[in-house]
Amino acid sequence: MSHPSLLIAGTHSGCGKTTVTLGIMAALRQRGFTVQPFKCGPDFIDPTLHLLATGQVSRNLDIRMCGPEYVRQVFANHAPATDGPAISVIEGVMGLFDGGSGSAAELAVLLKVPVLLVLDVCAAAESAAAVVKGFESLNPRVQLAGVIFNQVGSTKHLQMVSEAVKEHCQAEIIGSLPRETGISLPSRHLGLHLGTEVALNQQQLISLIEKHLDLDRLIQIAGEAQVPAVPSITLPSKMIGKVRLGLAWDEAFCFYYQDNFDLLTAAGAELVLFSPLHDKVLPENVDGLYFGGGYPELHAAQLAANRTLREQILVFSRTGRPVYGECGGFMYLCEAIVDNEGCQQPMVGVYPVITRMSQRLRRLGYCEAELREDSLLGSAGSVLYGHEFHYSEIDPMPEQVRRIYTLDDGRAEGYLINKTLAGYVHLHWGRTPEAAKQFVQAMVDNS
Repeated sequence: MSHPSLLIAGTHSGCGKTTVTLGIMAALRQRGFTVQPFKCGPDFIDPTLHLLATGQVSRNLDIRMCGPEYVRQVFANHAPATDGPAISVIEGVMGLFDGGSGSAAELAVLLKVPVLLVLDVCAAAESAAAVVKGFESLNPRVQLAGVIFNQVGSTKHLQMVSEAVKEHCQAEIIGSLPRETGISLPSRHLGLHLGTEVALNQQQLISLIEKHLDLDRLIQIAGEAQVPAVPSITLPSKMIGKVRLGLAWDEAFCFYYQDNFDLLTAAGAELVLFSPLHDKVLPENVDGLYFGGGYPELHAAQLAANRTLREQILVFSRTGRPVYGECGGFMYLCEAIVDNEGCQQPMVGVYPVITRMSQRLRRLGYCEAELREDSLLGSAGSVLYGHEFHYSEIDPMPEQVRRIYTLDDGRAEGYLINKTLAGYVHLHWGRTPEAAKQFVQAMVDNS
């Protein structure tokens, strides 16, 4: 099917992949293209940057969490629907082949999209050709169509790198970006800042891309993509019932999957945004609450100072109304947060434990969660899919608090008090839309 698209990958994390991707997205948008962004893998932060660059909501494409068929459907479903020029741009994850079955390489093969490889040549010259040739040969099913050199030091440096790649490699050279442009993204837990916090000079980035990359050739390559046709995703056709779901959304809580929102809305939920940082009261007449992940530890003092709202949320939970929280949302629902300096701030207090920040990553990876009993998100025996990534850990949870999940590594997680279910796992419901329907059903039953 005709679906102009490409995947921008890197040789490794930190090679400039995200900066290049954002620049290409923004430059294409300025040229009049409708640019639909996608992100390979489970990351929440890059999609916020994509939104700033394109004006379009980015979608995660994660084979490990969602399965290949769902990923193909999401990619096809959200192809730009316009009569004008349009393109889908996927940002890879880590290095092209990193991540096994969830890698950017596997995604490119699944979707049959061409790949542009970002290569940091700051400390290399002719050896860059060996790197490119290795990437070309590792998996011939990957259509490595072009390379972009990053951190080029001089005209002579570019000449050495380019001549070697042209002599030994098949991939075209799409362009090169000079060193010391003054454009870079700072790091944080997941690798990047939130998009709303990054003050990128977008026009400067666009000018850099237009000057140093062959965008016309890039557009031609994207137009050669042979994306297979697939059936559209079928959202739940039967609305469970009309309910109002309070959705925590601000600087502290913003890690959500758009697909989960779509499933909740299709099942009958009206998503009502509120801010645990800035709002003094909960929205009126909400039937449930949803706290996604984020960075509550960076805003702990302000969250603690909003005592009125914290007390309202605690009462909401204690009166048996449905509440769901993930990772940062789970931390907020606990008794307190202790930061890396040892400063303790009170939180909501549904769970009688303290969460403590660590300098070391505590958990990272995909997981499957089997439901041990009927719950807000499904019936006993159902399996949900997600991932963990957190630097905090909780004090031992009292034994009387029920554990709803058995994770695939044997751990018991997903803590239930009243009708409040929360834990560290970030769940994507694309593979299990029944979870969204069950959450809405719980709100209907309780309203």
